[in-house]
Order: sequence, then structure tokens, then C-alpha cells
Amino acid sequence: MGKTLAMVLGYVFVILGVLGFISNPLVGSTGYFLADTVHNLIHLVSGIVFLWVAYGAPMKSGAVLKIFGVVYLLIAILGFFQAGDVLLGFISSNMHDTWLHLVLGVVLLVGGLKAKGMPQGM
Repeated sequence: MGKTLAMVLGYVFVILGVLGFISNPLVGSTGYFLADTVHNLIHLVSGIVFLWVAYGAPMKSGAVLKIFGVVYLLIAILGFFQAGDVLLGFISSNMHDTWLHLVLGVVLLVGGLKAKGMPQGM
């Protein structure tokens, strides 16, 4: 499960990272989910890390999913307290992003926890 979740999320994050650089109504500087260059690069790097783990080190998928889950939950918590559309002073983010980060954090954390008991490489 950990490898599959890392693989799927890896592709999704890379696609979203690239989409953020292209004018569209979903993600970007004027999209439903607010994302600037830094935010898009974070999506790309996250996606690359997930893909690297899924294909190159599947036995570490659970640990990486848990780490990213905690990070995304912390980002979501910070998002609920941010003033304006800038998170941590340098990342564009709106309330839609915050709720998505919360959901992603939970999915990543649960996926990572469930992957722990699975045989390596599953």
C-alpha cells in the first residue's frame, strides 16, 4: 500500500506542480488553489521524492509517507492561523489549500501507518 500511495501521489504532485506554471482555473496564481512559484516547486519536489521512494526504495515508503503526513498536517494548522494569502511569509496559500493540506496530511499519515505492517516492497 505504501509504495502504491507514494507512486500515485508522486504523479499527482508532479502534475500539479507543472500545472501551477500554466494558466488554468484549478491551481496557480489565480486558481482555486492558490500557488506561486515556490508552492509549485514544493509540489514538484514532493512528487519527485514520492516517485523516488516508490520506485527506488519502496521499503521506505511508509516512513516517507508518515514524515510528509506530519509536515502537511503542520502546514494545514499554520494555514488556519495565517493572515492573508501568504504562508510562512513566502508561500502563496488560501483556505482551499489549507483544507486540502489537512486532508493530504491525514491520508499520508494513515497510509504511512498502514504501510508499516506490510511486507517490504508492497
